[in-house]
Amino acid sequence: MKVHLFNIANFKVDGGAMFGVVPKVLWSRVYESDENNLITLSLRSLIVSTGDRVILVDTGWGDKQDEKFFRHVHLHNGDGLTEGLLKHGYSPGDVTDVFLTHLHADHCGGCVRKNAKSTGYELVFPNAVYHVSRIQWEWALRNNPREEDAFLEENYIPVYDSGRLNLIDEEGELFKDFSVRICYGHTPGLMIALVNYRGKTLVYAGDLIPTAAHLPLIWNMSYDIESLKTISEKKKILEEALENDYILVIQHDRHVECCDLHMTSRGIRAKNTFKLSDI
Repeated sequence: MKVHLFNIANFKVDGGAMFGVVPKVLWSRVYESDENNLITLSLRSLIVSTGDRVILVDTGWGDKQDEKFFRHVHLHNGDGLTEGLLKHGYSPGDVTDVFLTHLHADHCGGCVRKNAKSTGYELVFPNAVYHVSRIQWEWALRNNPREEDAFLEENYIPVYDSGRLNLIDEEGELFKDFSVRICYGHTPGLMIALVNYRGKTLVYAGDLIPTAAHLPLIWNMSYDIESLKTISEKKKILEEALENDYILVIQHDRHVECCDLHMTSRGIRAKNTFKLSDI
């Protein structure tokens, strides 16, 4: 097995929204903001190559929306989606599976692009099966006032129309050495990937633990649909990770790619931070 991590792009969000009820006087000590209270996040995607499969975890914002839309997210730097793949030796046509943690726009927008004549849409990864939890899929189709700006039909309906959508109903092994956990706090049906790699378990925590600053149980996003469920789910995975020496892969932290854990007087925290390539 080979694994790679690359940053599609950086983007900016309001720091208060990212840390919910935690006061700025606290979160600003560990994650810096600019004069507009915006913090910079990364959009890291994971590549897992097993020999017969090339699995891509999450695809970023994509580029279908107009300038006004992207003016609000401040995309900058990063490798790009297809460029990041190519950097590690893979073309879009090589990807056999796209694993989507959930259907918020910053996680699935890169699945679909406008066609050459801008008359419709086409899949960025034409040979891939796209995996989404059934719970998340049905939730996104119903949409709701809290998430309507994040669920954009052009990001995922073309996947359904292509016939290449696979809906996941249960937790467990999806591929050899690649398993799924399903969570409900951030958005119903959020999937977390657990990958067995070189004798370690990698936990691609996604929006359950978006940055290392979100390791404390009550440091959560205002974007979470059910905060108490987020706390419970985070507690469970952190305790399991600590007990079994798992490695967390952090998707949105601009500074920290990976960390292991230890128990402190304040609870479970990062012990060592490092790059995935250092494993």
